[in-house]
Amino acid sequence: MIDPAILSPDATSTRLRRAYGFDEVALVPGAVTVDPAEIDLTTEVGGHRLEIPFIASAMDAVADADFAARMSRHGGLAFMNLEGLYTRYEDAGPIIDQVVAAASNQEAAELLAGAYAAPVRDELITALITRVRAQGGIAAVATTPGSAWHHAEVAAEAGAELFLVQSQVSSAQHISAGGRVLSLADLTGALKMPVLVGNTVSGEAAYQLMHQGAAAILVGVGPGAACTTREVLGIGVPQVSATLEVAAARDRYHRETGRYVPVVTDGGMKTGGDIAKAIASGADAVMLGSPFAGALEAPGRGFNWGMAAPSPTLPRGTRIKIGERLPLEQILFGPAHTTHGTQNLVGALRQSMASLGARTIREMHQVEMVIAPSIATEGKSWQLAAKE
Repeated sequence: MIDPAILSPDATSTRLRRAYGFDEVALVPGAVTVDPAEIDLTTEVGGHRLEIPFIASAMDAVADADFAARMSRHGGLAFMNLEGLYTRYEDAGPIIDQVVAAASNQEAAELLAGAYAAPVRDELITALITRVRAQGGIAAVATTPGSAWHHAEVAAEAGAELFLVQSQVSSAQHISAGGRVLSLADLTGALKMPVLVGNTVSGEAAYQLMHQGAAAILVGVGPGAACTTREVLGIGVPQVSATLEVAAARDRYHRETGRYVPVVTDGGMKTGGDIAKAIASGADAVMLGSPFAGALEAPGRGFNWGMAAPSPTLPRGTRIKIGERLPLEQILFGPAHTTHGTQNLVGALRQSMASLGARTIREMHQVEMVIAPSIATEGKSWQLAAKE
């Protein structure tokens, strides 16, 4: 594993440090390999054991109640957005149809802005949670800090099992002159269900959030395909460096307290190789949006758009067309009919871990990783020429 100190030098020594993304690093095989059948992909998030370390993002184009239940049956997890279309409208289908049919991304953005202006309704929050539980799924829900207190109370009453407070950038205390101040410690102390927090790219912020009672930390500011945070606000850190830093904070907190707080790398991954690198960087699970938006069962009809921006005057990410649409089961478990690494994501992670001699997610955290900017181009001239 790359020493986080190499990637995160003391901020007092320089105002500009080098950070790395998935395309700039590679995993190094060791002296031992393992039979893929012996790989254990189980992980735990918020007290729930997952058979595969895959979580679907709380995006309207990705996860409605039916998709969340399906992800649970496959051994993963999906979060539903409590500030999305499904809690504003009894039937969001016609709105999604309009967004998909929009002639341009600008027109789609205007349609979404109007759709999200409708108020969130408590009875629809209850209905959303009830529907996923009725199908045997894990009722995992997400909201932004400004709405967290009220939504937590409604969701808890409806039987939600995991509660994610998610924003562009998370801190241990959300300050707002216009409403109730959100102290994570107060929220986690008041609720009987685990509270996950995201997103951050800072080890120090993550460490504080763990001390405030966070059940898991989501890593990633602006890496998602449909997210425009980096363009609009100019903030973010590449995911390998960000995950390494937050994972180092998790390990420090675990040594000091004995409590292990899972780290979830959220966004920026498209292929099985990206996912393997996220786990090797210290993630206990990965959260995917656009890769799952391409599933036939996803509600976005092959499109995706963002969800976390709390401002009515800033975009909720851009509408993107996923392209190839496949059954969710094929995306997760194969068979893969292409060579670009976007199918059979679970099988790819299993094979990568086997080749690296890592039998478990925790062992994968210890594999060697090198900075390798030429990894995608070295010896690939014919492949690259074929793509032109």
